[in-house]
Parts: sequence; C-alpha cells; structure tokens
Amino acid sequence: MRLSQKLQKLLSLDAGQSLWEHVCRSTHPVSARRILGTIDRAELERLRECYPYRPNARKINAYEDAKYWIGVNVKRAQDLWLDRSPPLQILDLGCGAGYFLYLCRLLGHEGLGFDQDEEPFFRGTTEFFKVRRVIGRIEPQTPLPDLGRKFDLVTGHRVCFHRLARTENGEWLEWTPDDWDFFIKNIRTRFLKPKGRLLLEFNRRQDGSSFFTDELRTFFESQGARIFRWKALLAANPYERPRFKQTRYGHPAAMLL
Repeated sequence: MRLSQKLQKLLSLDAGQSLWEHVCRSTHPVSARRILGTIDRAELERLRECYPYRPNARKINAYEDAKYWIGVNVKRAQDLWLDRSPPLQILDLGCGAGYFLYLCRLLGHEGLGFDQDEEPFFRGTTEFFKVRRVIGRIEPQTPLPDLGRKFDLVTGHRVCFHRLARTENGEWLEWTPDDWDFFIKNIRTRFLKPKGRLLLEFNRRQDGSSFFTDELRTFFESQGARIFRWKALLAANPYERPRFKQTRYGHPAAMLL
C-alpha cells in the first residue's frame, strides 16, 4: 500500500475515533468556562511579560492562553473520566505549565508534577497554580528518582522525552523498544499502585503519520497497552487490559459539570 493510501486510511480511522471521543465527552460535560473563571488571566499575562518567549518558540506553546489550555486539559480529564472517579493520586510527567494538574485538583485529585527546569515561565505558572513538582529529566535506560510514594495514575502528555537528537534530514532519533521496555517496567514497579494506570499521549510524526509505527504498535500491544488514536494506556499489571472509563457518581467534581 502506498504512503498516500496509508495516510488516507489513517486519517479516516482517526476521524471516526475523534467523533467517538466527542460523543463520549458529551455524556458527561465539564464546564471549561467555569474552570477558566477560577484563573486570574491578567496575572498569567503579567507572568508572560516577566518571562518572554524564547527565540523561535511555536505559537502552540503560548501557555498564557488559559482558554486554549483549559479546553485541551478538560478533554484529557474527560477521556480518563477524572470528573467521575474517586480522588486519585496522579503523577504528571512533563507537567509543563501545570494546567492539567491544576484541573485535576479542582476535580478532587492530588497531583505531583515531574519536569525539567529549562523553561522559566513554567516556574512562574506552576507556582501560580500551586502545582507541586519535582525537577528531573527522563533519560533512556535510567530509573526515575524515588518520589516516596506510588500513584493511581501516571500521565505523560505530548510526550517528547523519547526524542534523542535530530538527524541531518530533520528526523528524530528515538528510543528503541528496549528503552520503552525499561521505562514502562520502571513506572510499573516503582510508581504505580496495583490497580494503577499509565497514560502516554504522543504527537504525530512530521509527515502526519502516527507515532505508532508497526514495530512500536506491536511492542506496546505486547505490554498490554490499549491504543486509541495517539494514546497508549497501560495497566500496572502487564497481563491486564486497562480501561479509560471509571464511573462513580456523587463526586465533588459535580460542581463543575
């Protein structure tokens, strides 16, 4: 099958799955507008003035745009049914500006971020959102530092820590399946509770294709991953198939519905 045909098939499948996600979210709406109302957006603008954009920064990284990022993270929370689950302990890898963990706290959960300290603006925003974070870097074949506890959910959004360097033609050198195997085992054995889950959300590749090459899809599925669009969800137990949905009503998050 030619590349153009593969991309057409992929985009058709992606469109169908995207529609399904939209339908599922509509069954348990969360008001992004009300959440946005809890944020002092003028203070975020002031923080941006204190920490100007880095040269050649992409517009999508306008993290002071609270309306956009709350919208993005409301969808992430809905897809994991965090608005309906009991209080969880959550570790967010690459927590960035802290929007996801801020939203998780409003939904009744307790979160901890893990990230590098290379973006000054994130220092300001994580303090602004009162997001606790541990400074560190994720390296191949290297255990994460001890965080003193285990979590119900470990997340990584727009994952890029697997990218090692660019080649001369602009393509990324990436982790091998062995590197992913080490990372997943490290998370499972040291950071997930027995019924915990690991959610990894990936960017598309430069040509618009899925992160999941045939080799990577085969590997992640061998680990028991449930793959949906650009996301892989893994259970603490590699022999269990995890679920995105968790249903429990009467949760404090009802105030945000």
